[in-house]
Amino acid sequence: MTGARKRDIEGGRLVIKVGTYTLNDKAGRLNREHMRDLVGQIASLRQAGREIILVSSGAIAAGVELLGLPERPSDIPSLQAASSVGQGLLLRLYTEFFAAYGILVGQVLFTQYDFAHRQQYLNARNTFRSLLEQGVVPLVNENDTVAVEEIRFGDNDRLAALVAVLTDADLLVMLSDIKGLYTADPKRERGARIIREVEKITPEMARFAGKAMEEHSSGGMVAKLEAARIATASGIGVVLARGRDPDVLAAILEGRQVGTYFHPGRKRLRDHKHWIAFGSRPRGTIVIDGGACEALLYRGKSLLPAGVLECRGNFVSGDAVEVVDESGRKIARGLCGLSAADVEDVKGMRTDEAARRLGGEQCEEVIHRDYLVIVAKEE
Repeated sequence: MTGARKRDIEGGRLVIKVGTYTLNDKAGRLNREHMRDLVGQIASLRQAGREIILVSSGAIAAGVELLGLPERPSDIPSLQAASSVGQGLLLRLYTEFFAAYGILVGQVLFTQYDFAHRQQYLNARNTFRSLLEQGVVPLVNENDTVAVEEIRFGDNDRLAALVAVLTDADLLVMLSDIKGLYTADPKRERGARIIREVEKITPEMARFAGKAMEEHSSGGMVAKLEAARIATASGIGVVLARGRDPDVLAAILEGRQVGTYFHPGRKRLRDHKHWIAFGSRPRGTIVIDGGACEALLYRGKSLLPAGVLECRGNFVSGDAVEVVDESGRKIARGLCGLSAADVEDVKGMRTDEAARRLGGEQCEEVIHRDYLVIVAKEE
């Protein structure tokens, strides 16, 4: 273990994400013993003075059990119904198991709306702060009963990363059905080896993860890499490990070589920029030319009307938009200072021309640099 890794795991606030595999038995129903063991591990961390936020799957599995279904359904209405029925059982079991250690649990359910809207985002942060101050373990899940997209997303990996950022966590631990990130599919290639530490997530990692490892976890390795990218961009270290390994949480926090560790990024996005990059939902797309692309990527400039080629979508001033080049490659995301109609009206113009076109209104930039986040990945 490197010295950097040891420092990164010594913080006091952890977000622990538990996947379906870690909680379920072979029949796809909740395994009480697995849950009780996990709660015992978390209680030990609490006794050591750490704050824990638990992001847990399992509501649908609990619903399948209560409804007496032979297997997990595949259609959205049935999944939502199972989640609705199962959410109560999941909360009851966690409440019961944590109560044995004198620990209270508070349920927090999210939809993407809560992250896409700034005021909801800030309200959620205040709720977490209050729960943690009172010694409560927040139990987080997606609100599957009303959020179709969350069910289609398939897992809580991205949610866990966003919660880690929202709560200024020191470490995100993702417990899954595999021991970490491998160089290839370990079931198909005998030479596949586990990658113990990742300094930077590369496009190559995402490619082989998508091809080789999607079947190994309900959320998929691609989803876990995206979650790691979100968390590390905000200066949060991430550990991906097998959830059923004995005393896995203690092993991670003792600095043993467990799973794969993703180092936090060296440049930490400020809170509002991280929200723009990962929490906000784009309402449209702006296509820019090569000169504007270079100005954004390499010269730290704002996006001006002169560099805009095309505007797509129906957004208003203040909405988040994607910025892409002529080939469609994502360059940036930002909060647009103009409506879609105004951007379309002034595209390609100098700033003084654009101001006159808009009736003398200020029009120095389409997206100010302070509200712009570069998201282009190295190829």
